[in-house]
Formats: sequence, structure tokens, C-alpha cells
Amino acid sequence: MPNIAFIGLGNMGGPMAANLIKKGHNVTGFDLSDTALGALVSAGGQTSVSASEASKNADVVISMLPSGKHVAELYSEEFISNLKPNTLLIDSSTIDAVTARAVAQLAASKGCKMIDAPVSGGTSGAQAGTLTFIVGGKTEDYEKARPILKCMGQNIFHAGDSGAGQVAKICNNMLLAIHMIGTSEAINLGTRHGLDPKTLSEIMQKSSGRNWSLEVYNPYPGVLENAPASREYTGGFAVDLMTKDLGLAAEAGLETRTSTPLGNAALNLYRIWSEAGNGTVDFSSIIQLLNGK
Repeated sequence: MPNIAFIGLGNMGGPMAANLIKKGHNVTGFDLSDTALGALVSAGGQTSVSASEASKNADVVISMLPSGKHVAELYSEEFISNLKPNTLLIDSSTIDAVTARAVAQLAASKGCKMIDAPVSGGTSGAQAGTLTFIVGGKTEDYEKARPILKCMGQNIFHAGDSGAGQVAKICNNMLLAIHMIGTSEAINLGTRHGLDPKTLSEIMQKSSGRNWSLEVYNPYPGVLENAPASREYTGGFAVDLMTKDLGLAAEAGLETRTSTPLGNAALNLYRIWSEAGNGTVDFSSIIQLLNGK
């Protein structure tokens, strides 16, 4: 079993690290939160005083960080130079493809291997070990990482070269935002005409409007017991995170002169909802904005 350093032990990273420990891996973690570090210790892991200290004897370094800025700061020339030769670096943050390619190039120049491996599946998937990993990088590095990723997820895709995982992830999340907004609009329209939201949702699930937001993550309270909407939009994928991902999609569109009018409209709606003080609640709460709340 390789020694693994895990940097970033938040709502996603903490459960991911715990699942690695359950599979028998030795995991040393670092996070700025003492609570997150304590949770790793409770799960059977070890902690360190810095990312560099946690990683110095690691065969694999995994990171789950908030933004491209944080990823670039972690994978500095100094940090990578202090790693063992051929260390495998796995960044599971969702960031821009430009930064993902830059840090991968730096890692290669220092004799390390690196993949970008953003995830889909949310906090529940992280806890259950059922995440989807979307990987960008060399085929041989993807194959080396695959057994480790399998300890944390069920579906693993190789999207292409460095940065491809990030591009695929932001395409997915842009589509997710669009069909969440569409689902919210449809349910609002039906309920304002007196329809029962659960009945309407069942009808649309068996019709051509069927989609993941409707079927698995319904935005109307009480329709699905385990959806964030039924627990006051807590414990899911935050509005601010969706806004960030939609911003990345918009930037990617500008880079390639690709028209994304629905993606841009979704970005504007989520920005409005975030600026109204709802940045930390689940993104399915967008139905409340559309409902005038």
C-alpha cells in the first residue's frame, strides 16, 4: 500500500480520506481546520503541521482545494522539489484547465506524475465512496492512479490529457445548473396551477422532461425525503460552489469563442441568489429565487 498525503480535509476531502483508510491505506493529512484534522485522526489517519510535512514521505499526494489559486499555491516549485521522485499527484479540486495544465507541466519537469481528477457525486457520494472521477493526464498516470481512485469512487473516466478532466467537469456542472433551473421553473408553474409537486414530478419522470435534478435531487421540499430541499437546503452542493463552476464554464467559453447562452443565464441567476445571502445553502434552493422568496 502506498503512503498517501491528503491535503484539504473539508466536506469532500475528509470523507474521501476516510474511505482510503478503510481500504487499508496509510493516510497523513493536512488542513487549516483543527476540526477536520481531528476527524481524520478519529478515522485512523495521521496529521501533520503543514502540507509539505505531510507529503515529504508520500508516494501519492491527493488534494481537494477550493480554487485554482489554492492549487497553484500548493503545487509550487518548492513543494514539488521536496517530494520523492515519481510521486503521483492527484488534484481532485474543480479548477480552471489552464491552472491544471500549468501545475502538471511543473510536476513533470520535477520528475513527478500528475493528473487532474475532479469529482461528481457531492458530499453523499464522498461519504459513501461512490464518487465519479473525471481524469485528465497521461494514460500511464491514469492507470497508476486508478486503484487509488477506486477506493473513493465507483465510476472513473479518462477524459484526455492534462486539463481534460476539468473541462469535462465544468461542462457537466453547467448542464446540471441548467436543468436544475428548468426543473424548478416547471415545478413552480405546475404548483401555481394547483398541481401536487410530487405527482407532477412523477409525471415528468416518466415523460420526456425526465432529468437527474427531477429524479434524484428534486428542488421542491418534501418530494424526495433525502434531497437537500427536504432539510431546508442544507448538506449539499453550495450555491457559491455552483457559481464558481459556472464562472469557470463562462471563462472556458470565452477562451474558445464558444457560445453558452444558457450557461451564462444560469451563472447570472446563481450570482443573484448568492448575493442575496444564500451562498452557503444547496444550489437546488434556486427554486426559491424563481418563486420570489
